[in-house]
Amino acid sequence: MRRRSFVKVCALGAGAMAAGPGLLFSSDLVRREYSRVRLVDFHGQPLRPAELSPQRHYVFNYPYLATPCFLLNLNRPVPGLNGLSTEQGDRYAWQGGVGPQRSLVAYSAICAHKMAHPTTAVSYISFRQPRNGDDPETGVISCCAENSVYDPFRGGRVISGPAPQPLAAIVLEYDAENDALYAQGTLGGEMFRRFFSEFEARLSLEYPDGDAARPLEGDVEVIPLERYSANIMQC
Repeated sequence: MRRRSFVKVCALGAGAMAAGPGLLFSSDLVRREYSRVRLVDFHGQPLRPAELSPQRHYVFNYPYLATPCFLLNLNRPVPGLNGLSTEQGDRYAWQGGVGPQRSLVAYSAICAHKMAHPTTAVSYISFRQPRNGDDPETGVISCCAENSVYDPFRGGRVISGPAPQPLAAIVLEYDAENDALYAQGTLGGEMFRRFFSEFEARLSLEYPDGDAARPLEGDVEVIPLERYSANIMQC
């Protein structure tokens, strides 16, 4: 599958890109442009930020048919952040939240350690409401597979556990005129090439036409994680 259908569609960004006041992306290599897709609801209508319940995990696939992402409404403005870095040491800045309240963020749902990710059967990774030991104002993205914990309020940075880098962020755009959300790229350390290689056997069964790595275009549906995965593991 990786020879036939893994298509490199990213175009490396040209020049530094502003990420908010005082923030500049320091490396073109950590931002990748993919097709700009519109996020839609179950009925195929543009997803309105007001429809997203605060601190509930939603899932959409991007930038490929088989690669899941989290969409979160963190319920308060989320500023951008400088000083993040990939496992290879490439430094970058994160854009922060978007939307009317600047509270909406999105990340690849592929854990940066051993790539645990939501499937139809089970999800070992999900957003957790604040508990004892967590920052009571945030909550975390936690992976039960190897206990990596990420901070969705701070660019998906690693709080604890063996993950060597933040979750890759999904670059979101909010169209205020039409009250619509778009995904248009990724930021940080992608796991997609390794993902398609290591899960090739399973993906070939789930996608017998070989289109697991088909780049998405047009509209992409967003659904709650509990509809995406039959079991959400707690840890």
